[in-house]
Amino acid sequence: MTDPTQPEEQPDVTPSRRDRLRPLELLSFAGILAAFAGLVVLLVTRDLLRFGIAAVVAFIVALLVLALLGLGGKPSKEDLEARKDLQDPGAENWH
Repeated sequence: MTDPTQPEEQPDVTPSRRDRLRPLELLSFAGILAAFAGLVVLLVTRDLLRFGIAAVVAFIVALLVLALLGLGGKPSKEDLEARKDLQDPGAENWH
């Protein structure tokens, strides 16, 4: 039997404060858009049910649009470096 090789220890990666707060920023922006859409509907119709429906729909649509815009951005240098080993199957650490 062969001795199992110990995996190399991964460096401890801690995201920056900006990276940690980014989801909160996106949710806040979607919430503001939803509140604005809901208030417009409330002022026009004076119906609380339609206000709630409009706010929820606007929140979901805003989240989807923001997520798709985020995916469409150019990857950072760190992302490109992390993907290099995935592109070359002949590399030693390819998985």
